[in-house]
Amino acid sequence: MAEEPSPEAVSQFVERFAGVLANSGVPTMSARVMGAMLVSPTGTMTANELAESLQISQPAVSGAVRQLLQVSFISRERLPGSRKDHYRIREDVFAAILERRNLALSEWESTSRSGANLFPDDSPVARRLTEAADFFAFIHNDMDNMIKNWRSEHPG
Repeated sequence: MAEEPSPEAVSQFVERFAGVLANSGVPTMSARVMGAMLVSPTGTMTANELAESLQISQPAVSGAVRQLLQVSFISRERLPGSRKDHYRIREDVFAAILERRNLALSEWESTSRSGANLFPDDSPVARRLTEAADFFAFIHNDMDNMIKNWRSEHPG
């Protein structure tokens, strides 16, 4: 078993993790908040704790938390005896992230297919758009099945 990591190592991990999420389309500040929450020993953090941990302003925390709440990646709760909001990452947040991405694939597929239908079936444009639509449908179906399998094997 590994020893407890140094605060510097944890901070570096949070920034590296946030960078990966940001490269995948998650807003940078929201990605940093998610990273900090992931490594929180209690699994919850207040806005003040997030600001201190990430060395960012309260408005930056507020904006990131608001965005993460809107997409249901985190939840807000009040702990008994506390007046402060505590934020927690949703249990199956990574499946939820991929589920949202998968919805985009479905839209790409239907848009590509509708574009293909504008052209004669034997045209190069129709073939390209049909191939794109078929590819997006293939990936969408596989991703959908993988998420269902994950959830059946890891019930929350």
